Amino acid sequence: MMNTHLRPVGVIGTGKYVPERILTNQDMEKMMDTNDEWIVSRTGIRERHIAAPEQATSDLAFEAAKAAAASAGIKHEDIELIIVATVTPDSAFPSTACILQDKLGAKGAAAFDLSAACSGFVYGLATATSLIQTGMYNNALVIGADCLSRITDYTDRNTSVLFGDGAGAVILGEVPEGRGFKSFDLGAEGAGGPLLNLQAGGSRLPASEETVANKQHYIYMNGREVFKFAVRVMGTATIDVLAKAGLGKEDVDLFIPHQANIRIIQSAMQRLELPEEKVVINVDKYANTSAASIPLALVEAAEEGRMKPGDKVLMVGFGGGLTWGASVLVW
Repeated sequence: MMNTHLRPVGVIGTGKYVPERILTNQDMEKMMDTNDEWIVSRTGIRERHIAAPEQATSDLAFEAAKAAAASAGIKHEDIELIIVATVTPDSAFPSTACILQDKLGAKGAAAFDLSAACSGFVYGLATATSLIQTGMYNNALVIGADCLSRITDYTDRNTSVLFGDGAGAVILGEVPEGRGFKSFDLGAEGAGGPLLNLQAGGSRLPASEETVANKQHYIYMNGREVFKFAVRVMGTATIDVLAKAGLGKEDVDLFIPHQANIRIIQSAMQRLELPEEKVVINVDKYANTSAASIPLALVEAAEEGRMKPGDKVLMVGFGGGLTWGASVLVW
């Protein structure tokens, strides 16, 4: 349970952005040996959004951030902290958050990137919430944004159908007593890192003719093992984070899982005994957008009026690292 003497922190604004170009399963059929039925039956994905050649992660984040700030009624120059969760930064440095700070004109804001793959947004929420609770900042812009199309090998039928691009953003700030974030559960299994990674481009394997030829700048994933990890931690993390909040699975009003695979989501639904009307599912429209996945689902749920004040919202993600992150939010 969080310290009740700390000021309550919750979501006071939301925004999202996805690129205009849509890549359907039918489009994928023309690119490789695959078909719509195979993709949908195994993943639940029907289409994904792809960034334009001139767009980078900061551009997607910028559009989502503008919408979130407008939703919160906050001026860009009044934003105090910017956290961008991403595995596809514009560059190694400066951080995408710093690039975004400049684009927004949020000159007084501290800014940094956070790398926890698909769990990154929840890690960002936990970080920002802690800093606002203690009084270090009064508000924060937390964004999950990724351009996975930039690191996807479109000759690999096993991974290329899984990923898309997008950005989701929230403004966090003080909320009325009883509302806001009630608990977080963050974790990692670093030993599983080799199961889902981008091998080259860092200090271990700098870019070279050899790394490019070996396709080491693309996402590598051991699908079977990552699937097993995801099913396991989606279950344990949800139970743990609910217990920390003093709640049971019967208390959940809305479940927002990472949108990676419909079968993983269905497994979590069964464990939590949740009907489909209490679960946000948009993997069919966006595919896996990594750190953008949960915020895109959260923002869509808010836009559709699926959360009313006082509703208990459960979010859980898993991803490269291997990492996981879960939170309970009273809307």
